[in-house]
Amino acid sequence: MPAVLDSVALARLYGEPLFKMPQDLYIPPDALEVFLEAFEGPLDLLLYLIRKQNFNILDIPMAGVTKQYLSYVDEIRARNLELAAEYLLMAAMLIEIKSRMLLPPKKTEDGKEPEDPRAELVRRLLEYERMKLAAARIDSLPTFGRDYLRAQVYIEQSLVPRFPDVQVVDLQEAWRDILKRAKLIQHHKITREELSVREHMSIVLKRLQGRKFVEFEELFDPSQGTQVLVVTFIALLELGKETLIEITQAEAYAPIYVRLAYTPAS
Repeated sequence: MPAVLDSVALARLYGEPLFKMPQDLYIPPDALEVFLEAFEGPLDLLLYLIRKQNFNILDIPMAGVTKQYLSYVDEIRARNLELAAEYLLMAAMLIEIKSRMLLPPKKTEDGKEPEDPRAELVRRLLEYERMKLAAARIDSLPTFGRDYLRAQVYIEQSLVPRFPDVQVVDLQEAWRDILKRAKLIQHHKITREELSVREHMSIVLKRLQGRKFVEFEELFDPSQGTQVLVVTFIALLELGKETLIEITQAEAYAPIYVRLAYTPAS
């Protein structure tokens, strides 16, 4: 029994109070299966045993490590042979190394000292430990979905309302309406005059100067005749092609408006 009975037990093992942490590596058989499943494989378990006992990995006491390792593997064989299968291969390797260390060393053919039987195992353990530490460092990095979530904020990019684009059909309908009204006012005076598209382009630009929006129909004067209307319409198309004017419409079937193209200040 412990010297101090009034101490608070740290835990209970098979119903008996445990007043201090055990110094050995004893694990109850019932918990052994969970213990082995927590490791990535035989190298992980072997490295744990070495580090737990503060053994020098470059000078492994094979007798003690092999004994501890075999005790765990023997326990798990009766419970989960499939889980213990890969651990048995490492157990065979440990027994072989231990046997080779009991034999007197033989020099190589060139007279050099033979390699330590533990050398290959040490190299594998050191390489595994480096990879394990690297994996732990990578796992400690912030990960999306585990450590942080992506914030999504919707910001209105522009406060200026965007008008729908004017379709060709809308221009055709507006042009037909203008022609219908032009036919109501017809002149029978036959004259010959040369009409300049460039001149009417300048006229349209002057009419749009200083005004925010001008209705499409206001740019045509039916009293001037069909020829002037056609030239004016061609002038509007040329101005739109050269992006000197903008033709907009608030919604479908709404009136069409024309304005000077916006040129940002440099």
